[in-house]
Amino acid sequence: MIQKPKGTKDILQTESYKWQYIENTVSNILTNYGYKEIRTPVFENTELFQRGVGDTTDVVQKEMYTFDDKGGRSITLRPEGTAGVVRAYIENGMSSMPSPVKVWYNMAMYRYENVQKGRLREFHQIGAEVLGSSSYLVDVETIIMASDIFKKLNIPNIELNINSIGCPTCREKYQNALKEFIRPNLEKYCDTCKSRFERNPMRILDCKEKTCKELNKGAPIILDYLCEECKTHFENVKQMLTNLGIEYKIDPEIVRGLDYYTKTVFEFISKNEGYTVLAGGRYDGLVKELGGQDTPALGFAMGLERLIETFEKYNANNIIPVNKPQVYIANIGDNANVYATKLVHELRMAGIYAEKDITGKSINAQFKYANKIGAKYVITIGDDELSKNEAGIKNMDNGETKKIFLNAEDILKNI
Repeated sequence: MIQKPKGTKDILQTESYKWQYIENTVSNILTNYGYKEIRTPVFENTELFQRGVGDTTDVVQKEMYTFDDKGGRSITLRPEGTAGVVRAYIENGMSSMPSPVKVWYNMAMYRYENVQKGRLREFHQIGAEVLGSSSYLVDVETIIMASDIFKKLNIPNIELNINSIGCPTCREKYQNALKEFIRPNLEKYCDTCKSRFERNPMRILDCKEKTCKELNKGAPIILDYLCEECKTHFENVKQMLTNLGIEYKIDPEIVRGLDYYTKTVFEFISKNEGYTVLAGGRYDGLVKELGGQDTPALGFAMGLERLIETFEKYNANNIIPVNKPQVYIANIGDNANVYATKLVHELRMAGIYAEKDITGKSINAQFKYANKIGAKYVITIGDDELSKNEAGIKNMDNGETKKIFLNAEDILKNI
């Protein structure tokens, strides 16, 4: 038997309705904030992620699915959404649109990771990106929008952690100080951290190796090295969040795993589980890095697998409505079968979820099937009903039956 690849998951019809509920809830919130959906290719030229995500990150160094296509071009399955959105923004001249440009996406991502609970090699993210404003108000509105998602989904115990990682100017001073801190123990770090020391020492702070994490204790923090502009921006973000009554904690260890971030970065942590369910921040230099005009931007992404897992934990008694047939038309005989087929089609065209037998079941088996799939009403059609042009419609919830005419209009009045 051929099985699915390691790190992938089948989302069956018995589970997909939960995904649809959460996806619809989140997309409605994003729409109310003025975001419109964007869809980008599942694969891009590898250079996009090398330049955009950063070739010193774990994503680029260890996790990307990269291959040469038949034309010899290096292609990579998207490991994250922001770089592709920015590429689309530049390539399609979206800078000429009313600013800021707000887009959201719901897409599958691919990373060659160690498979564990909540972490797959094919995973799904909903993300939001806003391009064209450098104001701290964008940071605040985006954080509020993210917070609204957890409130609407009734997910409690979510903690907002924020930090600023500055701009290239103040980050250079910080990286020099960080290198001075690391240098005496550099030989004790893992090989990956050693390779990052000269090019991007901040990535060392993001290392998951236990030895490296211990060595990083007591390292200088970026907040002590912010330039005036970055400091003012961060203070404005904090003050506005405080004014709006939004609780947050400053976590100077947040540096994010992708190189394009600048200034404000944030994470929403599920306190009970201890993992991140949504994360993002500013990336003011990415559009220019990828060949566009200098354009400030900010965004976030959340992993759907982890979001659904967290949602289910706190909403065990919150029954998500499952789409069930409003009416099932049982039929006996060839003429009744033809008439039922036409009637079901008319009801479906009128927006009604209607079903009938398509397997040749006996009438008793049809009744049992209608009950199993949770049909609210059942209509039975045979030769007698056809000759009289009327039939009984049974309410499966209370057992009540009444006569109706055999046409879609009368059925619609009685369901």
